[in-house]
Amino acid sequence: MMRILFIRRGRFYKGVLWFFIALFLIGLGVLATREKYERTLAPVYRGSDRDKKIALTCNVFWGEEYIPKMLEVLEDHQVKITFFVGGTWVRDFPDLLKKMDAAGHEIGSHGYSHPHPDRLSKSGNLRDMQRAEKLIYDTINKRPQLYAPPYGERGPAVLKAAQEQGYTFILWSIDTIDWQRPSPDVIVRRVVEKAHNGAIVLMHPTAPTVKALPEIIKQLKKEGYQFVTVGELIQNLVQKSSQYLTIS
Repeated sequence: MMRILFIRRGRFYKGVLWFFIALFLIGLGVLATREKYERTLAPVYRGSDRDKKIALTCNVFWGEEYIPKMLEVLEDHQVKITFFVGGTWVRDFPDLLKKMDAAGHEIGSHGYSHPHPDRLSKSGNLRDMQRAEKLIYDTINKRPQLYAPPYGERGPAVLKAAQEQGYTFILWSIDTIDWQRPSPDVIVRRVVEKAHNGAIVLMHPTAPTVKALPEIIKQLKKEGYQFVTVGELIQNLVQKSSQYLTIS
């Protein structure tokens, strides 16, 4: 009887051991899933620091009077940038959006009505994104792949909405703060002094920005930087993220 009891105890302890092993493996799976989920929601602030590349961006909800001159400057210097355009702006100025696109610039979404995304639910953010996307697509027959949130807000609701809409969520690593209309020299200094590999530079269409733009391009090219769009800058990051998601 003692021998039979010993065997049963052995099986019991072995079962307990396998139970805790299973719990451990489940825990690892939960952590991996959580890490993957958080990674897909993470905003992108910059590209890789391996290459001397930099991306200029311009959020457009106003300042249309400065867009033509900005496009001229960019064409003169053979530089392509990423314009994040608002839906209501596209509705009112579709021809300017067509000019941006025809010039080879990348078009991203800045939402429809410039709300505070962190004050909206996920569904509210989705509606705002979808309205903007429809206007952009109807104007240039291209669906935006990138989304820059108004006010730089990045709470859970807008991050989840952008993920559900299939957007890469873009912020910045260098802010010109040009909406305050500082002098062109100040804007140039803010960009050039903080320039780094993989930088994403935030601009707006203002008079000082247009005046600062040629000098920004000149100085950064002299330092060996190559100007690319945000999509080009983060291409490898997005590919790695896709591979990560596929593997997991």
